[in-house]
Amino acid sequence: MRRELLHLPFFLQLFGIAAASMLVPSVYGIVVGDHEGSRSFFYSGLLGLILFIMLAAVMNGRRYQPSALGPLLSLFSAFVFLPVYFAVPFVEALPTTRFINVYFEMVSALTTTGATMFQDPERLSNTLHLWRAQVGWMGGLLMWVAASAILAPLHLGGFEVTAQAEPGQREMSETNRMTPMAARLRVLRVTRALFPIYAGLTLLLWLLLMGGGDNPLVALCHAMSVMATSGISPVGGVENANIGVTGEAVMMLFMLFALSRLTFSKDTITATQGGLPTDPEFRIGIFVVLAVPLFLFVRHFLGAIDVAAMENLSDAAYALWGSAFTVLSFLTTTGFVSEHWIDAQDWSGLNTPGLVLMGLALTGGGVATTAGGVKLLRVFALYVNGTREMERLVHPNSVSGAGAARRRLQSNGAFIAWIFFMLFALSLAAIMLLLTLTGSSFEQALVLSVASLSTTGPLTQYAADAPIKLIELTPVAKAILSCAMVLGRLETLAIIALLTPDLWRA
Repeated sequence: MRRELLHLPFFLQLFGIAAASMLVPSVYGIVVGDHEGSRSFFYSGLLGLILFIMLAAVMNGRRYQPSALGPLLSLFSAFVFLPVYFAVPFVEALPTTRFINVYFEMVSALTTTGATMFQDPERLSNTLHLWRAQVGWMGGLLMWVAASAILAPLHLGGFEVTAQAEPGQREMSETNRMTPMAARLRVLRVTRALFPIYAGLTLLLWLLLMGGGDNPLVALCHAMSVMATSGISPVGGVENANIGVTGEAVMMLFMLFALSRLTFSKDTITATQGGLPTDPEFRIGIFVVLAVPLFLFVRHFLGAIDVAAMENLSDAAYALWGSAFTVLSFLTTTGFVSEHWIDAQDWSGLNTPGLVLMGLALTGGGVATTAGGVKLLRVFALYVNGTREMERLVHPNSVSGAGAARRRLQSNGAFIAWIFFMLFALSLAAIMLLLTLTGSSFEQALVLSVASLSTTGPLTQYAADAPIKLIELTPVAKAILSCAMVLGRLETLAIIALLTPDLWRA
């Protein structure tokens, strides 16, 4: 039976998993007495499983032409079409909203963006809150698996700047000739390796948050959101959960997994074998997490002098902690804000500009993690190239000595990274232009574009002068943002690869 399921298209397998996953909120609805919500998910899941079995019976045994981009197309289809199915029980359980709003919500969750149409948590039942967090968690797992099994062999998702991506570059000559069965076996092998890690870390974080006194449902949703970097919360954010500094410290520890793939897996180690301490992504991430809060602290410190608030050192400590937690959260594109983030502003009497948060989200986390943004490895490639060019200004005839970290990059890695930056900037400008045509202001269009392309939905609540009410946007604007979130999750180079006829003929 397992062998027969492997013959099915990757997208159909994902659909079957999606249908089965609806049993979780259905059972939860029965436990908490939400029978209407439970029925919605049970019937939707049952119909989905019946449809999956019928399609599996029809398509079983069919032969498919080998294609290098088949799994990538299935991944793209999953982010576009699975939210339609995910939205069905949501609309049934919440008939007071339109389908476009729920589709946007499901795209936002599956791409781990976390932007929500329902800013009032009381409008949704606990069953729907669990479903939002669960979809985001599944989207994070999908990206963990797809990074090694799909993107790395195709030199996408940040692997295009590496000199030796494992798995990937060494097998690139065989990748274009890889049969669909071999590709599915790769996905299965990677899933077996990563799913226990992903689920185990989520369970551990859940238990730690509950041990700190958090509500079981809130703790579970926050645990899934941290691991998926989705920023989905059933109470409107961590600042409303009252978990204290201890709970935030635990969450901050688990956010480090989004800075580098090497924090949880060695399936993408390159020629650099120094491990996590020498990993450039992790080191740059830690530097940013230390440098930006110190910069904000000094800025707040100078402001506190003017308002004569320096005598309260405890407020200064809370301000520093709130900055550190929030910086790491937005750098990993999670988007949670510390409950002391407001204290950091009140202590100094200054409002921290939203450009700092948008800059962190655009930088993003590590390659092959659940984080979005342009990725730290690409930033490192440009940094290495910049330092080398400055060396050549002083010593034009010098020969660069490639260190262990620099050997991780291709000779033209910086050029490829620069191309991606330009494509990202063009995408950002295009989405901003389209949003302004739908009636959004420049500031609103900028925040929405950055939030969608960097998959950091909470920017809509904290980066602008006032929170942006997504539900008030026009249907066209919501459709544009849905497309932008898919583009930000898969990245521009992957979309271009899908439009390249030469690769389809490979």
